[in-house]
Amino acid sequence: MAATVATSPPDQEDPAIGGERPRRTVVPKAGRGGRPTRSDALKLGERILEVATDLFLSEGYGSTSIEAVAARAGISKRTFYHRFDGKAELFAAVVHRIIERIRPPASVPLLEGPTLHDILTRLAGFILQAALSPEAIALHRLITAESTRFPELARAVNGEGSTEEATTLIGGLLARERPDTPLPPAARTFAAELFLEMVIALPQRRALGLGTPMTPAELATWAAQVVDVFLHGCLDGAAGRALRPR
Repeated sequence: MAATVATSPPDQEDPAIGGERPRRTVVPKAGRGGRPTRSDALKLGERILEVATDLFLSEGYGSTSIEAVAARAGISKRTFYHRFDGKAELFAAVVHRIIERIRPPASVPLLEGPTLHDILTRLAGFILQAALSPEAIALHRLITAESTRFPELARAVNGEGSTEEATTLIGGLLARERPDTPLPPAARTFAAELFLEMVIALPQRRALGLGTPMTPAELATWAAQVVDVFLHGCLDGAAGRALRPR
């Protein structure tokens, strides 16, 4: 460990200790090198992702460079490449971070309520809250604008598996709550995908600027109406009978 050594001149006596030369005092310096602590490493990783999220969502994927991310995060390119192979991997990490942040907390039950209608309405509220969050809307704009030039963007989103997770959750719910009208697995998946599209499509379009964004009260009404149409128009109507095996 580096240290600073403080001594008196060789021919100077210290009268306070009977003319003897003072002992050397070692004053430790704060070390700069060495491996960072786990806490420091986590903070650095979070800073890089925070910077990258801001740059990707504000400047776009194509216009964001590794140099810009490193400069704003206050790190070297060598430090960056020690953590990420390149921009595509960084973007995948940003997508994962956004999805984890807009999810309901793990402690919040997603499927809860006295009836299937209540359960689906509550779930629709969670879905809308996530899909219409500012980061989710900005990410959707980015994917729509640049995925043709950069196919890795869509792959990063699809790689998270959040849509498949939601369809599995809803399909399992339908199987459990509607034993009187059993659907084969493929039909349950189709019904779950249809429900997600019904819930998200119009409110998302409006949030993107294609119309007036919905107010919280309008979104609550929308969720309940979508569930009504889904249960009575899709599952119980002619469409529902078409889904069931004959």
